[in-house]
Amino acid sequence: MKCKVPAHRTAISLINLTLVGLKAEIERKRYRSWMSFEQRDRIVVTPSPLKLTDIFLAVKTTRRFHNTRLYLLLETWISKTKEHTFIFTDSEDEDVSSRGYNLIVTGCPSDHSHQALSCKMAAEYDHFIASDKKWLCHVDDDNYVNPGALLSLLSSFPRDSDVYVGKPSLDHPIKANELLEGNKTKEVQFWFATGGAGFCISRRLADKMAPWASGPRFEQTSAVIRLPDDCTVGFIVERRLGVSMVHSSMFHSHLENLLLLPPRNIPLQVTLSYGLFENKMNSVALKGIFSKEDDPSRFKTVHCILYPLTSWCP
Repeated sequence: MKCKVPAHRTAISLINLTLVGLKAEIERKRYRSWMSFEQRDRIVVTPSPLKLTDIFLAVKTTRRFHNTRLYLLLETWISKTKEHTFIFTDSEDEDVSSRGYNLIVTGCPSDHSHQALSCKMAAEYDHFIASDKKWLCHVDDDNYVNPGALLSLLSSFPRDSDVYVGKPSLDHPIKANELLEGNKTKEVQFWFATGGAGFCISRRLADKMAPWASGPRFEQTSAVIRLPDDCTVGFIVERRLGVSMVHSSMFHSHLENLLLLPPRNIPLQVTLSYGLFENKMNSVALKGIFSKEDDPSRFKTVHCILYPLTSWCP
């Protein structure tokens, strides 16, 4: 007996794919609107050959979250991107490794200090540079990545361009005191994409970051501004290289009120998240499929909307 896909699920999937494409086109136009006329004239719009496997997906986690946060990701979106998803952690996990996942033990501290976070980001950067991938996309272990929406967004940017795209957690550039020689400081300000929502960097831009990001240099740069890893990325891109961050509303962290995201727009988003917000569980407002007790993050519910043929979906 053949399994038959319910008609409403097929219709939802087709609508989702169409809406994702429209959303990416809007992001592309927004990106081009920020460019100078001279830059626009140099762009030749051609179909992008980008494939999902061209994207280096880096997940930052720690051993104490393997059995909770990480396993939820393995069961959901990472099951669709296993080959090119790399899990950066601080301890071995034979169960994860034996199942064929790309587990990278960094040797970084397991705490949440600036040094520990920058250590793992440096490892992500170096492994990406050593790969043949075209994009580096960083996410945390409390993020759901929508592969289709991610591919549509990145495909909308001109090939071989300098792109740093994500969502800021602030409504203004962050200010930092850059440490100079002679123990002097200089105030600088720049935009940065919050790591808790995820962000992506094109290969061309990542290569240019090497003088401040490769090997031990990333941690050294982080120490110069005394800010965490995601801020350091923004500092390198905007202050050292003079490239403006592309702001996208399609990335989401637990620092925002996810209940405000309209359910109809959820399949269009590149990343989602969950966690505590104002002492309450903060996740997208999706009803049905799984109860909140069985799926407090709502990641399983989202996954079954995007991939209704998944074996464990109702």
